[in-house]
Amino acid sequence: MKIKRGDKVIVIAGADKGKVGTVQKAFPKLNKVVIDGVNVRKKHQKPTQGNPDGSIVEIYAPIHVSNVAVYDEKTKKGYRVGYDVTGDKKVRVMKKVGTKLD
Repeated sequence: MKIKRGDKVIVIAGADKGKVGTVQKAFPKLNKVVIDGVNVRKKHQKPTQGNPDGSIVEIYAPIHVSNVAVYDEKTKKGYRVGYDVTGDKKVRVMKKVGTKLD
């Protein structure tokens, strides 16, 4: 998976298309990421002894990695990520722009 925690990404498909946020969690085995402010769901919690009234909590649901692209601040667009190998180092690079991410 080429997108990591802390990357600024833009959603390119789905209900939240066009939203920009930072990756909070990454699940490489599931190919999913949790993005701050994107794919917000409401979860209803039952009343318990600790929370006698119950509540409605907003949670961030994971979104598939194929629906996001790394966001470039200068051009205000999303780009695919590739790798550039120089010597022993492998660095992530935005494909069209050529900007290094790591």
